[in-house]
Amino acid sequence: MKLFNITDEKLKSISTNPFKLEKEIQSLVEKNIEVLFNLQFVKSELTVKNFRIDTLGFDKETKSFVVIEYKRERNFSVIDQGYTYMSLMLNNKSDFILEYNENNDGLLKRDDVDWSQSKVIFVSPHFTEYQKHSINFKDVPFELWEVHRYDSNLLGLVQHKTTSDESISTISGDNSSVVNQVSKQIKVYSEEYHLNLSKGRPEWVKELYFNLKEMIMNLGEVEMKPNGNYISFRKKSPFVDIVLYNYGLSTTINMKEGTLNDPNKLMKTYGGKGHWGNGDYYTTIDTNTDLDYMMFLIKQSYQNKI
Repeated sequence: MKLFNITDEKLKSISTNPFKLEKEIQSLVEKNIEVLFNLQFVKSELTVKNFRIDTLGFDKETKSFVVIEYKRERNFSVIDQGYTYMSLMLNNKSDFILEYNENNDGLLKRDDVDWSQSKVIFVSPHFTEYQKHSINFKDVPFELWEVHRYDSNLLGLVQHKTTSDESISTISGDNSSVVNQVSKQIKVYSEEYHLNLSKGRPEWVKELYFNLKEMIMNLGEVEMKPNGNYISFRKKSPFVDIVLYNYGLSTTINMKEGTLNDPNKLMKTYGGKGHWGNGDYYTTIDTNTDLDYMMFLIKQSYQNKI
């Protein structure tokens, strides 16, 4: 990634300011973990069964733990280390619950955690092509984030995303391997999972979803992130969440009750009731819904996420 400063239509290259130590990266991420990854900080340098975890975070949206590891060197195996951390977590759940409760307000119970959505995030100034290729499977619960520091107090963070439809189970071999043991408990959710969750799902529902999705993505800076219960569309945080049903799209807009301008009174409010998705407003979209008006409402939430 090349960065430039624009002054009177002239470009001046911004030089890199490389990290000298892994600890520099770790400190920066831990102090800004919510901004960077939308996670709650739990513990730094956590030791479990003689293994040391750099950073432990918690995803309040998916109710799952996230391990973050920092690397400056290139010679490490993403697959070996990633599955070791996942196995460590799944076999020592009580230790992770204890760390959360000792370092955060509130009492977290084992059943409050969705262990199936646990994951490992690797953060490094560079990954080799081999490392990138090693996680190119649809069901690997790891993320690779490349981080670069530049002059002028700039930071660049880029995720290397999976593009393959192949499952890692097809190459892991032995059914007793750590990979297969972890894969039985961990689920990496995709857009395809939600589209095909119901065998009898009408085609008009899928078509409606893709039409709405295209309009949402055209808003600008938008990331689509499926999880176990819904498909979330985010700017810096979720602004609209969608659940696909056979009768339409249950859509939740992430704004507090009383803040949405809805002159047609299309949206309802949850009234404090528990629900999937983020925000207080919801409705079900079907073929009779005016999508242009729906986007008028969704755009308010998008613009609210500065």
